Amino acid sequence: MPAIVQDYQTKDVLMVAYVNEESLKLSLEKGETVFYSRSRQELWHKGETSGNTQEIKEIYYDCDQDTILFTVDPAGPACHTGENSCFFRKIAEDTDLKAKKMMKMEQQAQNIEAEFETEKVVDFLYDLILSRKEEMPEGSYTTYLFEEGIDKILKKVGEESAEVIIASKNEPDEELVYETADLVYHMLVLLAERGINPDQIREELKKRHK
Repeated sequence: MPAIVQDYQTKDVLMVAYVNEESLKLSLEKGETVFYSRSRQELWHKGETSGNTQEIKEIYYDCDQDTILFTVDPAGPACHTGENSCFFRKIAEDTDLKAKKMMKMEQQAQNIEAEFETEKVVDFLYDLILSRKEEMPEGSYTTYLFEEGIDKILKKVGEESAEVIIASKNEPDEELVYETADLVYHMLVLLAERGINPDQIREELKKRHK
């Protein structure tokens, strides 16, 4: 039957293998995961050669009694590629939900008057964006934009520009203010991606002043 292996502390899913009666019995005896290879038709003790063993903490079986779950304390990476988990290739994620959440958080940051003066909000936000680019914290919408690259950022600038145009035709003014703030934020991300800072924009505007 299939056997799911999960990190006991982080709850990350590390791998999926198979067990039979004998391998499960050996797992219980050794206190470490032992699987059955369907291709080789033999037992294999995880980490026996690599040293990346998995100390068993708990064993569960599902409601249909046809799948085993091991929670383990791994001694090293579970994947033969060297990755901590075999599930490191992402197909899809709920980017819309994450985007809305992070945008809300970063817009709230703009309104924390105790931390910066209103007239310096652009500089504050630009510095925040630069820190996201450097640290790339997981779950940050800004991190997501930098990971996706220039094409994604340009797409968002285009979308937000269209939102500003639409909001300009509608009432009340709050919608236009909101959409303009979104556009400014994405423009600052674009500038950060290209290595341009707001001072360069200010200097250009000064040159045009008559």
